[in-house]
Amino acid sequence: MRNTISGRMVAGPEPPRRRRKESPPAAGGIDKGLFRQVLGLFATGITVVTTRQADDTLHGLTINSFTSVSLTPPLVLICVERRARSHEFIAQSGAFAVNFLSEQQEIISERFSARAPLVSSSFEGIPYRIAATGSPILEGCLGWVDCRVWATYDGGDHTIFVGQVEALGLGEGSLPLLYYRGRYMFVEPE
Repeated sequence: MRNTISGRMVAGPEPPRRRRKESPPAAGGIDKGLFRQVLGLFATGITVVTTRQADDTLHGLTINSFTSVSLTPPLVLICVERRARSHEFIAQSGAFAVNFLSEQQEIISERFSARAPLVSSSFEGIPYRIAATGSPILEGCLGWVDCRVWATYDGGDHTIFVGQVEALGLGEGSLPLLYYRGRYMFVEPE
């Protein structure tokens, strides 16, 4: 069954109240499980970040930690876990593309998050093209930005890569693939 978010607001019965759970400041820090649960309440779009190595090897990674930063210069940021294979590839190449996935691309999200079974190569059978930096632009996505790394910042167990947009474009998809409370969600058009 598809999880959908209606394209229009409709008044309905009040949702059941959740048991209030809090993590007060403590010497041991924040409860990691509760931290993930609370942040999972923020709905996000799904992207696949791609890059190309000097030897033409392609790499991709599903992320939802993406945001715009500045219009002048045009900057965006992504957050990549330091243990992720793509982390070093982005750092070495100095470039990445962010592909905004459409609702038809759930399997691509799964593939680049390493959850798709029986797949030997992330890009096998996935059509793509190249724009300004050499990073793959996935066909069928809603839109994309192709970036050169402008700055990097420490983000705990992640690195924050700020990219200056070198090229961008609109894709073919019409509705976004969303992530909410640990699962994919879809917009239901009016």
